[in-house]
Amino acid sequence: MASTTALFTGLSGLLANSRRLDVIGNNIANVNTTAFKSNRMAFAPTFSRNFSLGTAPGDASGGANPGQVGLGVNVSGTQRNFSNGAIGATGVNTDLAIEGNGMFIVEGAGERYYTRDGSFVRNPNNDLVNQSGARVLGFGVDEQFNVIEGNLQPLNIPVGTLTLAESTRNVVFNGNLNASGDIGAQGSQHVSRAFYSDAAGTIPVTGAEDLATDIWVSDGVGGTTLAFDSTSGGPIEITISGIEKGGKDLGTNTFTYGVDGTTLNDFSSWLDEVLGLDNTVTGGETLGGSVSFNASGQLVINGNEGTVQDLDIDTADIVVTGNTGGAGGIGQPFIVSQTQDPVGESVRTSFVVYDSLGTPVTVDLSFVLQDTNASGGTTWQFIAETNGNAIDDRVIGMGLVEFDANGRYLDASNQSFQIARDNGAVSPLTVNMDFNSGTDSVSSLTDAASNFAAVYQDGSAIGTLSNFSIGEDGVITGAFTNGLNRSIGQVALAKFSNPEGLVDAGNNLYRNGPNSGTPLIANPLDFGTGRVVGGALELSNVDLSQEFINMILASTGYSAASRVITTTDELINQLLVLGR
Repeated sequence: MASTTALFTGLSGLLANSRRLDVIGNNIANVNTTAFKSNRMAFAPTFSRNFSLGTAPGDASGGANPGQVGLGVNVSGTQRNFSNGAIGATGVNTDLAIEGNGMFIVEGAGERYYTRDGSFVRNPNNDLVNQSGARVLGFGVDEQFNVIEGNLQPLNIPVGTLTLAESTRNVVFNGNLNASGDIGAQGSQHVSRAFYSDAAGTIPVTGAEDLATDIWVSDGVGGTTLAFDSTSGGPIEITISGIEKGGKDLGTNTFTYGVDGTTLNDFSSWLDEVLGLDNTVTGGETLGGSVSFNASGQLVINGNEGTVQDLDIDTADIVVTGNTGGAGGIGQPFIVSQTQDPVGESVRTSFVVYDSLGTPVTVDLSFVLQDTNASGGTTWQFIAETNGNAIDDRVIGMGLVEFDANGRYLDASNQSFQIARDNGAVSPLTVNMDFNSGTDSVSSLTDAASNFAAVYQDGSAIGTLSNFSIGEDGVITGAFTNGLNRSIGQVALAKFSNPEGLVDAGNNLYRNGPNSGTPLIANPLDFGTGRVVGGALELSNVDLSQEFINMILASTGYSAASRVITTTDELINQLLVLGR
């Protein structure tokens, strides 16, 4: 007798194979979906009707197997294939692909999702988002552009808005200092006409005189005139402008006094600082520069040793104002003349350093030959100067550099200098000088002349983020218009012990499932998450040939199940014919 059970068994085959066609159709429809993971359907037989559970072997029987009739098929589940798809280059720097088992982490509407689709873009707020607007999560950076791991946050790439300036920390030099040059023996010398503390011009000043009192100078015709007049009723200013050192203008500086206690020695000390003169012993060496008043009441300016330290001072370069009251004064009491030329092999180079606000400061570095050692080799003294010091002292650093008998660098003292800043930048600005940096090394060999220059320096003026790239470790490196490159974030990846347990949330997104496990958040390349490929996208892993074969098998299964129903129907019809 025909059984209606066969009808339902065939029906289960129809339903199961039609569901399989649904899965196959979805796979084929997403053959061009970025990073799509194909699905497959798994079948299992339904419960069986038992006629007998079987018997165990005994003395009289060898045992019997169970007697069962299956009641059809059902869908036991679907399994997603998380194998990597092929990677195709796009050239878009926000496109990312993963070679490995990791997943990107995104956040939308307050919920966290995971995806393999790295077709990201930047929104108007410069946030990195996916095509549906969910923000990509990763690690940010601190004020020093160091990646802060462990704290997920939306990634932001502020192209065109982020600015950066960096203070200089290191300068590297290269060149040769002429070992056969003259040893520094003297600097240039300039002497002014005599100053007197009495109107008769008989008592020369010693330098200790208070500038608030009358000080006299010879008028050149047998009498005296006031150089500084205490009755002027206001502050007196001495301005130097146009003085050159080795052909370099030292700028404009003003010494102001108007109260008791300010002496000529105070003025000479100030002049010593703004002219960058050195009479400080450094390792037993000195450049000999100084400013003082001699026994004849003359202002004596001794320049530093070395030809590049030659001072060029004209009478018009030192002007006094505010001293014309009372009996009257003169505007140019400092009539000076050069009495000595400098001697000594020397060289100077200029380079620019930057403070923390990106402000450029020009530094002059001079080397002067100090000694040819009896055991071989030479000793040079360097002096670093700048007009950018917030205090009056032009000299910001001094030291000695020694070379052996083969002209090779041996040692240096005081290889750093400091510049005081009053513009809101970090003060002082400290810069290290490197005279022996591998192939960039200073030597001291015989040559026609010394040749010396700064070949590298870090630090930079202000720059704007203009471009970026994402490395295989997920670090987002920003390129600034001032040539600097800095890390501005890092893409984070999640890894699941059972990614097949993730729940498809649509839009190429997944969320945690009961069987997916807890995600491990890590950097790319760690814990098997894989590497990030920038400017590329992962393609769908759907295998069309396999899907077409599966479609044929599903179609065949569907047709066969329908024949079961048709055959059963024919048998039932035959049974009904017997009843007529």
